[in-house]
Amino acid sequence: MSATTETTAPAERVTLGTLWSGYITKLRGGEVGSLPAILGLVALVVVFSIMRPETFTNAFNFANLIGQSAGVTVLAMGLVFVLLLGEIDLGAGYTGGVSAGVLGLTMTNHGWPVVPSLIAGLATGAVIGFFIGWLVAKLGIPSFVVTLATFLGLQGVLLTITGEGGAIAYHDNFINKLNSGNIPVWLGWTLAALVVVGYVGLTFLQNQRRARRGLTSQPLLLWVLKSATLTVIVFLVTLYLSIERGPNPALKSIKGVPISLLVIIGLLLVLSFALGRTRWGRHVYAVGGNAEAARRAGINVASIRLTCFMVSSTVAAIGGIMLASRTNSVSPTTGGNTTLLYAVGAAVIGGTSLFGGKGRILDALIGGTVVAVIQNGMGLLNKPQGTVWMVTGVVLLVAASVDAISRRRTAASGRG
Repeated sequence: MSATTETTAPAERVTLGTLWSGYITKLRGGEVGSLPAILGLVALVVVFSIMRPETFTNAFNFANLIGQSAGVTVLAMGLVFVLLLGEIDLGAGYTGGVSAGVLGLTMTNHGWPVVPSLIAGLATGAVIGFFIGWLVAKLGIPSFVVTLATFLGLQGVLLTITGEGGAIAYHDNFINKLNSGNIPVWLGWTLAALVVVGYVGLTFLQNQRRARRGLTSQPLLLWVLKSATLTVIVFLVTLYLSIERGPNPALKSIKGVPISLLVIIGLLLVLSFALGRTRWGRHVYAVGGNAEAARRAGINVASIRLTCFMVSSTVAAIGGIMLASRTNSVSPTTGGNTTLLYAVGAAVIGGTSLFGGKGRILDALIGGTVVAVIQNGMGLLNKPQGTVWMVTGVVLLVAASVDAISRRRTAASGRG
């Protein structure tokens, strides 16, 4: 009787070298993700820090930059859902403005409590999104045409709500502090610790669960590197924002994490979960990648389009409220001017594809930071607004070019 011996090949050892070579392979295949935006952001921060070290790098300007970018960043987060489908929403800015106007109308003019007023504002965004989504998904009208009409129509609605040359003031302390207030320092550190512990714990359990099921899981070394990087970033940001930054602390102390940053992080977590951890989110990517293939796979393409426009417009309502909160009022220009252009630019600069099927909510945050740093830094250098627009336009064009080139490389490598 002969015995047979079964040998199992040892698993390949994961080292920094193998992780780096794998990442380089992905880059060569066209999967650049947010890398260009991150490199651009680092370069901008270095340049402005050298040219204006006394103002650009201080804690007051850092916190101010977060407030400046909050409204546009939130709008960009909502636009990611539409861009993932290969669609566009030209009315997102004024959707936010009208929603902020409804909040002001109910809360200030009619004396509603803040919670029902907030619900009315968010519901306004959802209704506008349903209207746009129905026309696009059910009637087949191109989103460019529908949202261009929405852009014009909502501009008139907002003007009617506020009155020509008028404004509706926000008198509620909670609403006004959304984009100008700060939380206590102790609470900032508590939330920072919860974010880090939550991320580390959840990702570790997820990797363990996938490994037990025989599915591809994240290498332990990569998990450690990501967890360490997040921990350093979160704690450094919290530390910097906990520094006293008031011009005259004896009269008024200003320190602590801005409430607007909590709103952004909260939306980032919720919307990222919806896209990355739900069946609906997987269907969004499928429709954006190939709508016909998604339809043949049994996905209700029209429903996905409708819900994406609704989510986008509801998030735009939050963005509009953040914009109005910064000025403590809503005016006919809230969400107008270049707000939409900056929001679309933020999503694209961050790495969301204009061709659909590729993008993350994090892209909007990264791109929004890039746009805000350009505006903030150029302002500190006393550059005219025309120069700011030209620089932002060049950055957007470069981002779109990188997107197109990466798609070609992905197709050539057989990944797309």
